[in-house]
Amino acid sequence: MLLFFTLGLLIHFVFFASIFDIYFTSPLVHGMTPQFTPLPPPARRLVLFVADGLRADALYELDENGNSRAPFIRNIIMHEGSWGISHTRVPTESRPGHVALIAGFYEDVSAVAKGWKENPVEFDSLFNESKYTWSWGSPDILPMFAKGASGDHVYTYSYDAKREDFGAQDATKLDTWVFDNVKDFFHRARNNQSLFSKLNEEKIVFFLHLLGIDTNGHAHRPSSRDYKDNIKKVDDGVKEIVSMFNHFYGNDGKTTFIFTSDHGMTDWGSHGAGHPSETLTPLVTWGAGIKYPQRVSAQQFDDAFLKEWRLENWKRLDVNQADIAPLMTSLIGVPFPLNSVGILPVDYLNNTDLFKAESMFTNAVQILEQFKVKMTQKKEVTLPFLFTPFKLLSDSKQFNILRKARSYIKHRKFDEVVSLCKELIHLALKGLSYYHTYDRFFLGVNVVIGFVGWISYASLLIIKSHSNLIKGVSKEVKKPSHLLPCSFVAVGILVAFFLLIQACPWTYYVYGLLPVPIWYAVLREFQVIQDLVASVLTYPLSHFVGYLLAFTLGIEVLVLSFFYRYMLTAGLTAFAAWPFLTRLWTRAKMTSLSWTFFSLLLAVFPLMPVVGRKPDISLVMGAGLLVLLLSLCVVTSLMKRKDSFIKEELLVHLLQVLSTVLSMYVVYSTQSSLLRKQGLPLMNQIISWATLASSLIVPLLSSPVLFQRLFSILLSLMSTYLLLSTGYEALFPLVLSCLMFVWINIEQETLQQSGVCCKQKVTSIQFSYNTDITQFRQLYLDDIRRAFFLVFFLVTAFFGTGNIASINSFDLASVYCFLTVFSPFMMGALMMWKILIPFVLVMCAFEAVQLTTQLSSKSLFFFFFLQHFFFLVKDYGSWLDIGTSISHYVIVMSMTIFLVFLNGLAQLLTTKKLRLCGKPKSHFM
Repeated sequence: MLLFFTLGLLIHFVFFASIFDIYFTSPLVHGMTPQFTPLPPPARRLVLFVADGLRADALYELDENGNSRAPFIRNIIMHEGSWGISHTRVPTESRPGHVALIAGFYEDVSAVAKGWKENPVEFDSLFNESKYTWSWGSPDILPMFAKGASGDHVYTYSYDAKREDFGAQDATKLDTWVFDNVKDFFHRARNNQSLFSKLNEEKIVFFLHLLGIDTNGHAHRPSSRDYKDNIKKVDDGVKEIVSMFNHFYGNDGKTTFIFTSDHGMTDWGSHGAGHPSETLTPLVTWGAGIKYPQRVSAQQFDDAFLKEWRLENWKRLDVNQADIAPLMTSLIGVPFPLNSVGILPVDYLNNTDLFKAESMFTNAVQILEQFKVKMTQKKEVTLPFLFTPFKLLSDSKQFNILRKARSYIKHRKFDEVVSLCKELIHLALKGLSYYHTYDRFFLGVNVVIGFVGWISYASLLIIKSHSNLIKGVSKEVKKPSHLLPCSFVAVGILVAFFLLIQACPWTYYVYGLLPVPIWYAVLREFQVIQDLVASVLTYPLSHFVGYLLAFTLGIEVLVLSFFYRYMLTAGLTAFAAWPFLTRLWTRAKMTSLSWTFFSLLLAVFPLMPVVGRKPDISLVMGAGLLVLLLSLCVVTSLMKRKDSFIKEELLVHLLQVLSTVLSMYVVYSTQSSLLRKQGLPLMNQIISWATLASSLIVPLLSSPVLFQRLFSILLSLMSTYLLLSTGYEALFPLVLSCLMFVWINIEQETLQQSGVCCKQKVTSIQFSYNTDITQFRQLYLDDIRRAFFLVFFLVTAFFGTGNIASINSFDLASVYCFLTVFSPFMMGALMMWKILIPFVLVMCAFEAVQLTTQLSSKSLFFFFFLQHFFFLVKDYGSWLDIGTSISHYVIVMSMTIFLVFLNGLAQLLTTKKLRLCGKPKSHFM
């Protein structure tokens, strides 16, 4: 069984990794020829302002007095330039947004492993193509463009990363630092002849990254006065910088200004997903080569923003975020970034129709070059008779479109050129996507075959080894046939040869060959399959159909809960009614009522708003008080039982109570300190980290008696969870644990109801590392229900307080008791531990259920694996739809792998015993 368990874990890892080859591969290609417009550009220099985290509505809307928060920018919209909304893509994070703006393509998802900070692959950008680029701002953003640039013509000036503190100071100082340093830079340039001459070159770029708005949004929410005041300060700073540029260059009219944002922000101060508040960002342009404001009487858009912002009479020009990169390159006359997929928004250009047509033609050729390279790469590694070209853009069609576009330019039919080039771009982009996903079907089929094979093998092994379902299995040992292994060896050789001649990556060999031994193992159990079919046929048809429908309905509820949290409420409500549909109600009324009460109480949480949207520290304090009250009740009851509760254990409980009190104090005082903008107190930070470090050690000092140990684990983990909570979610582990305690009792009642003799009462059972395996029993049909309960509780632990498949469900305020300086990996680790704490509580309860029902944990865990794979195969179809279902797949696979380690952690927490003193100590049996 150990071999099976290890094999299952390995297969999980392989299938988990498969998504990175199927979906998370880099879209970038190399080897294209730079393309640039062959006409003189309108601007010599470009200034790019990026207000990090600025929502479009926050900039454009008027305040309660009818005044603009950014009067300078609004004046530009009405009198000097063009404006619109820039539509970003998921993930709405800083690095992907800046890559789209400056490089013109949507983020290579492999950058997530770098925390969106470094380049996993090299890419071209506006900065790289410029003659010189000077940039000021965050150390998280600037280096990635300088690192990927060829030569040393990209200069960066950034403040220390410790300034990115969400609580210690006024975040507007980050933007003030940028504006002040830009002004100092130009002041020094007047006395530095070398720098002065560089600043007077053409094709130069100035990039001002303004992080204050994003920082204030995270710390105080976009509806706060801090966020709105920061917009006003940015507006004032932009006004000063524009005035300085005009003065420095003598109002030569050769400077283009672009003001935009990398992403927006939700009302609860997060970003990363696809909510309109995150994807709609402002775009305001003015200066050389930019069209002046256009007054219109009516505009057609699907939203009501124009009326809300009172801008209905000024023409709105929306773009996709990647379109800004080709706009900037055409304005200063540098080559389009080689990997750009942006489409030049010609409506922003104030230039001749010839310039617009030539720029659009260059844009089309640049994207077509990527298509050609991608097609060539795929063609070279695919057998000729298997290669299927992209039929909508054949070589002849490419030639005809380019020839026709050149003819139109020659005959001055410029509007036709623009339309024709846009058509070519759209076809080329479709072709790029086609070749990028060329192998998805092949890989997907292999993964599905592997899934089905593993499900089949796991099912057969569980039935064969852990159940009495098969009673008529022949014990006669038949002579093994050589035909089956030889056939599978031949299939494996053919698959390997097929992959070899196509020069496929080594991971393709894993996905292609893994199903071969899995299905060989399945067919070796053919006798078991025959006996299983014979056994199933002996069941009454109505019973079989009933069980099948119940199981299918349960799996459907689990699948739907990934998309609709309220399905968890439906499932928990059904759980609440379960005792009344069985004989449990007549055998254990109090236990049944407790089960119903806590199931319904837990069912409330999926109906609540996602965590972080409505923070309320009073609820955190309330949860802490409930923990203290529960502790008092438990300690009082245990002290009455002198034989089981000694001084050392009393000391442990008092220590945990003190830890809870300290956690409540830290949460309250940290919140007060941050509101006063005094930062995170050092003592609070020390207590928080000490509480986290001790939370997995202190429970090991408690008694191994089942309920005492579980309660000790709850107290320790709740202390940490309180520090990571911002609102109602602080109550979630407490309610979940109460239901888990009842689950342990009710499972023993169901076992007695089924006629299995229970040797011990729940109150006298101890966790033991060396469990007597002779006490274990065979699996029964009801154990499928137990495994389903485990899966459902784990999914509830995952989604009970938020849809963590959505990045914006994470609230940075959760970690403010530990750190406030931006650190993506550390913050991510803390938030991940917050998610895993309910997991640990469920897994510890699962250990207790295994003991009380005399069931091997490995047996029930195999059932869990089996159900999970059914779950995954059901969800596989929607995985192919891409989008959030990919993150669902990753979550489920990660959950399955994590559970292997969490199961080990739960065993450690429940069975290991440490002593404060060196002398031995005994507990009653």
